[in-house]
This record gives sequence, C-alpha cells and structure tokens, in this order.
Amino acid sequence: MTSVVIFGATGTVGAGVLLECLDSPAIAEVRCVVRRPMERTHDKLREFVHDDFSDFTALASALRGVDACFWCIGIPSSGLDEQQYSRITHDYTLAAARVLLDQSPEVRFVFVSGDGADESEEGRVMWARVKGRTENAILEMGFGGAVVFRPSLIVPKRGVRHNVGLYRWTTVAALPLVPLLRPLGKATSTPELGRAMIAFALGHTVGDPPKPRLDCKDINELASQAPS
Repeated sequence: MTSVVIFGATGTVGAGVLLECLDSPAIAEVRCVVRRPMERTHDKLREFVHDDFSDFTALASALRGVDACFWCIGIPSSGLDEQQYSRITHDYTLAAARVLLDQSPEVRFVFVSGDGADESEEGRVMWARVKGRTENAILEMGFGGAVVFRPSLIVPKRGVRHNVGLYRWTTVAALPLVPLLRPLGKATSTPELGRAMIAFALGHTVGDPPKPRLDCKDINELASQAPS
C-alpha cells in the first residue's frame, strides 16, 4: 500500500487532495506537514507540525519511506516582489524536495504550478518565471517520477473553499462556463486534482512518452485512472 506526504493540506488544493487520499483504498498512510495543527483525525493521518519551511532537516525521519509527495503550497503574487515570492514558491519547495529525495530516493513528486507558468524563466511576468524555474528544478532533480500540474480554473467541492477571496469570487462567476472550459483544458476540480495525484503515485501517467506538464484536461484524464 502507498504512503504519501502532502505539503499545504490546509489550502484549497491541499485540502481537496487530503480528502481524496483519506478516502482512497490505494492509500495506506497520509503524512501532512503543516505550520499549525489541522484539528482533523483519521486512522490514516499522521500530522507533522513544522515552523521553518526553509529547512526541513528536522523532519528527515518523517519523510523517510514515502512513495509520493504532493506539493500543494501556493500563494498569490500580488503585493510581493520577486524575492519574497521566490522564497515561498521556489526556495521552500526545493528545501523540502532535497530532504525528501535523500530520505526516499524513489519518491514520485507532484508540483502544483499554474496555467501560464514560464519554463523558459525569461518572460516578463514575475510569478510565471518563478513557477517555471521551480518546475524545471523539480523535473531535473532525479525523483523516481516527477510531474507538474498546471491547473487553470479549480472548482472546489466536498466542502472545500478557496482561501483567497478573489479566487472564491472568480470561481463562482466562472462556474457557468465550466462545461465549455473543460474540453479546452481550462477547468478541473479539487476531487479530480486529488485523484490525479493518487493515480500518479501509483505509476500512471498521461501521454507516450509521459508528459512532464499537465493542463486541466490532462489532469482530468489522469484522475480517471485512479482506483475507486
């Protein structure tokens, strides 16, 4: 049975992923690294409260023997300069990834990025450059498997809500367009994100050769491969 670790389980994406993992018959254990207690209990759940996201060495034993990592931490770039945004988006991700790779060399890593991320790292849009730089680093680290999710519209379900007000209202306004956006690879949901991550943890991929970056249409296809 599969053991996974989730970073960002209190956010919109992470909370949705956590629900799917707890319900999945294929997932035996869910480890969550959080800044503060989640006030949730479950037989599968192990919670690790950790303050310093720039250094995860103290959590080395907690990251040992993990089959898959779901990196769901993300913040809006509004009001932040590139250094501030990079610290959370890039530096925190790589700090965890290095310790994880050392403790669980065959781990499969899912990095949640965003539609429009710039893997050239040279575009004018700051957040897109930083996301692209982080994507490239993760894909090149040598994990047992690595994939980047680039969702556009994420529809929260199962009681999950967007933490950021702007995203919440934007999602509500866009809901009538979801049937049109899905075929274009521009809409997914929190349960589909969770099931897609589970499918990847179990060795499923999209494309031949496997695509390293998945849009919403790809994510939804991967989700369909998860065991029910």
